[in-house]
Amino acid sequence: MKSTSEQIKTILIKRKFLLLSVITILGLSNSIKAQNIDLGLKTGLNISNFTGGDADRNSLFGFHIGGFAEFKLNETFSIQPELLYSTQGSEAENTVKVKVDYLTIPLMTKYYLSEKFSLEAGPQMSFLVNDKAKFNDSSIPDAETDASSFDFGLNLGLGYAINSNLFAQTRYNYGITTVTENPDIKNSVFQISLGYKF
Repeated sequence: MKSTSEQIKTILIKRKFLLLSVITILGLSNSIKAQNIDLGLKTGLNISNFTGGDADRNSLFGFHIGGFAEFKLNETFSIQPELLYSTQGSEAENTVKVKVDYLTIPLMTKYYLSEKFSLEAGPQMSFLVNDKAKFNDSSIPDAETDASSFDFGLNLGLGYAINSNLFAQTRYNYGITTVTENPDIKNSVFQISLGYKF
């Protein structure tokens, strides 16, 4: 069970992120209206793990899939909000696989180094959809975890435009809030994506 202070902390983080998102969108709305908007889909591989605590952990392979909208502010900068389903987790000491699935909302700022290459960075809100602890010993039934319903992290990545429609991305997500309190662990996810702009 989460303590009252942890619940308050989570609520404040959500409100701060929402306020930041609203201010950003309103502040750029006039520019966005005059610019091109690209819509598209993306999917790819997740290599996820947990950081923190004392246990030895192995990475898990998962996937992400969803859509995005890229608002071009000028030839150099754009804003790209996304909505993705992301499967993540970690394997602890070769005894149990902890799987956490999220609905993630990255809000990326993209800087184009050239026509082909772009750097991207931004915050990410994630909402827990499903969590499961699956033990390697088949005699032990699967169980729910004590995972938090909300996760906040920061993304840093690189994009490459294969052509005018198809692109590839690599991205690292570093968890700021904890997945669970005992032990105090955070998400760490490396993503490789392919996307298509309509």
